[in-house]
Amino acid sequence: MGSLGSLLAVWAHPDDEAYLSAGLLASAVRDGRRVAVVTATRGEAGSWDEARWPAEAMGTLREREMKASLAVLGVTEHHWLDYLDGACADVDDDEGSVKVAAIVERFRPDTVLTFGPDGQTGHPDHLAVHRWTTAAFEEAAHVGASLHYSVVPAGWREEQIPWLREISVFDANSPLVVPEDGLSINLRLSPELLDLKVRALEEHASQFGPFVASAPKLAEMLIDWNQDETYVLAAVKR
Repeated sequence: MGSLGSLLAVWAHPDDEAYLSAGLLASAVRDGRRVAVVTATRGEAGSWDEARWPAEAMGTLREREMKASLAVLGVTEHHWLDYLDGACADVDDDEGSVKVAAIVERFRPDTVLTFGPDGQTGHPDHLAVHRWTTAAFEEAAHVGASLHYSVVPAGWREEQIPWLREISVFDANSPLVVPEDGLSINLRLSPELLDLKVRALEEHASQFGPFVASAPKLAEMLIDWNQDETYVLAAVKR
């Protein structure tokens, strides 16, 4: 995998950073490398239970959850893009990419992590963040910086994809599956890092608990599915 240097992870909603990159972020923090996370929305539309989590309170709640999750990972630098959950596709791509580019230019990361062209799950907000971050990288990254897209590695996870599509985790066009020898980042989390990742996920209580409860089989596969964080190289700035 090599040295990734400073990390900038650009995601759409609170909890994306935890399930897609918690191990990478925590490892970088422990190594003394600079780490920052960008989140496009506050997840206002993410209520699983209106009685317990009213829609009007979700933005504030998920902001608190995000802060607590990042604290578990040791990440202290975080930026909101302040877009509405579920509405990123309505934002002009030039506007979104300019916002991300300003952060990239200021931060000058060695490695940028984000969604691939499938949006990992096909969510329109994920797809928009993919476009913004890709354009921002091309515009503002410094020479030698690399851009990586989150993917699912080929293997046993492929067998789970049809079922996960049935329960709407993935759409018909996601996720992007890449053979192991095509991965640019393939981090197998140590037991300690995996525990840290699960703790970070659990801080997103309004999402993590109901999601697992919605399909008991998810709880059985959660640890194995989250033990690896895998990416494919999208671009290197030359």
